[in-house]
Amino acid sequence: MALLVRLICGINQLLGVIFSWFSLGIVLVCFTVVVLRYFFSTGFVWMQDLYVWLNGMMFMGIAGFTLLKNGHVRVDIFYREARVKTKALVDMFGTVVFIGPFVYVLFYYGLPYVQRSWRFMEGSANFGGMPGLYILKSFLLVFAVVVALQALAMFLRGVLVLADREDLLPESLRYHEGSI
Repeated sequence: MALLVRLICGINQLLGVIFSWFSLGIVLVCFTVVVLRYFFSTGFVWMQDLYVWLNGMMFMGIAGFTLLKNGHVRVDIFYREARVKTKALVDMFGTVVFIGPFVYVLFYYGLPYVQRSWRFMEGSANFGGMPGLYILKSFLLVFAVVVALQALAMFLRGVLVLADREDLLPESLRYHEGSI
């Protein structure tokens, strides 16, 4: 179980590193669009599509990483100062009641949407825009999968904590008293 938690967290850590580089691409493409527009009075619609699409792919691709790092919004009434086992129970409850149904609905309704886009090899709605919108839409499913996997890791980590086996996890994946 601890191995599975480490594996999932490692995958999301790797995806976080890879997709964080998209931010550099976004800045460079956006900068190029601005320079072309204001200094050369020209532009390309596909470049405008590109930085918007990169932004969407980056945020959907790193969602699991963000959950791993507790970067999502959390209503912190008592969690920060809670005991380790209480944090584990709260996380387990949250994954089953909130994250699980959310990713299920997203995947269930998103799959036909993405499949349709692939069937038509959908491209940008903008004249002169980028082809391959179906790839961007596929990131809805990537988002659902990486968040679901990280939620599973959170749940299993909670099981390990409740079984007093948190020692099987590396320090970076352990709960700490009085902090998130």
